[in-house]
Amino acid sequence: MVVVSGGWRRWRWGRILLGGLVGALLVGAVTPLGWFVIRAGWEEARILWRREPIEALVAEPSVDAATRGKLRLVLEARAFAALRLGLPTDGAFTQYADIGRDTLVLVLSAAERDRLVPMTWWFPIVGTVPYKGFFRWDEATRTEAGLRAAGLDTYLRPAPAFSTLGWFEDPVLNTTLQGDSASIVETVIHELTHARYFPRDAVPFNESFANFVGARGAEQFFRARGDAVNADRVAARWADERRLAEFWRRLYGAIDSAFASEPGEARRDRRLALRDSLYGVARRELVDSVAPLFQAIDPRYAERVRLDNAALIARRIYLTDLEGFEGAYAQAGQDLERAMAAIIRRHAAGRR
Repeated sequence: MVVVSGGWRRWRWGRILLGGLVGALLVGAVTPLGWFVIRAGWEEARILWRREPIEALVAEPSVDAATRGKLRLVLEARAFAALRLGLPTDGAFTQYADIGRDTLVLVLSAAERDRLVPMTWWFPIVGTVPYKGFFRWDEATRTEAGLRAAGLDTYLRPAPAFSTLGWFEDPVLNTTLQGDSASIVETVIHELTHARYFPRDAVPFNESFANFVGARGAEQFFRARGDAVNADRVAARWADERRLAEFWRRLYGAIDSAFASEPGEARRDRRLALRDSLYGVARRELVDSVAPLFQAIDPRYAERVRLDNAALIARRIYLTDLEGFEGAYAQAGQDLERAMAAIIRRHAAGRR
């Protein structure tokens, strides 16, 4: 792939990032958080340094046709998000970066085995979050092994994209382009939603809201283009996500109630036995009742999906209150921009 010079832009961001890394070094000298910030800053600097303008790549004959088509789709989805959904785009998704590997980041969640209490981490800007991202496989697996040894459930999985919440001009990455057209458009709109509204210490709302906007926005994008195939694909996936969201909601309530019914350290073994029984029942329900209704998800998902406290909490992060969002969407006459504004107003008022 041709490299288009970034010249002054790269030098300007290089100075900013260098200053940030120097500051982080002062923190890192005394805290683990500082060293994590240094690592994250370094990885973000590498991504920004590798950026290439999408418009130049689309016009470059040496870039394969499939990649050019996906990059055009990114620009079109970005324009739709700005003009039809009112999402802030600034310089986001106008550039492309190949990070040189097929996994962007590994995300780790952990939770106590006899309580639905997640392990949390605190970071600047976003506040407390119930997961931690790793750019290196060995660091992720070593941390996971330590948490497992401490008796926690753990759930480690890859993520193909992330947002810097408008702090940097996020490029689209090669890991995102591995998906099909529907998932690419959903990802672009999802990540731009984070730049619109991302309150601190509200990860389940933030991620679930962005999932809702990404799905409904992508469906509208494809219908506006007359692409019924991809619009129907997005709608089918979203229907499956809503069905799973209800399943996870009920399972969370059942597990939480079971734990509450057996309080105290002396009853820990009883809580663990109830947990194992309920997850067994849930597996059967997934296989026998939920999976047969899937429109887009492979039914074999029900047989292999992880069922433990860490995985349950992690899934709820992205699938909480979807029906509340859908209600706002219906009340707005399926005007997604109006629905977003109503949801944001309601959430902001609830935080006062």
